[in-house]
Amino acid sequence: MKKFLHLVAMLFIVVAANAQQGAKIEYKSDTIDYGTTNKDDDNGLRVFEFKNTGDADLIITDVKSSCGCTVPSKPKDPIKPGQTGKIEVKYNMHAGPIRKTITVQSNAVNVTGGTVVLKLKGEVIEKEKVDVLQKKKTIMDQ
Repeated sequence: MKKFLHLVAMLFIVVAANAQQGAKIEYKSDTIDYGTTNKDDDNGLRVFEFKNTGDADLIITDVKSSCGCTVPSKPKDPIKPGQTGKIEVKYNMHAGPIRKTITVQSNAVNVTGGTVVLKLKGEVIEKEKVDVLQKKKTIMDQ
């Protein structure tokens, strides 16, 4: 019985050690903050940077946005161990708060199901419009 328990324990240790081998994804940050910006001064393009910290090629299989106003693009080629990659995100910059998510599917073994959820936040404001036909107030008008 003791030999059987030792065998099970050794098997468990070997399986646990081997389970951590493979591609691993580490993001510099899982959130991009646009801050307060406006459409005229900002094209809405941002980049999530990540690194493959594992010992196998990292393959990004799918990248989806929570709505059509945000367009992400995934790397086409595998990311080799130790290399970095990027996921570009283009937000359409409509006025209002930004609260969007990007779901990334990969073969990374260090995240549940190979899935990571990235976040976008911030606010797009409309630039003040100046009406050139409106009479300007002067000191004399007061």
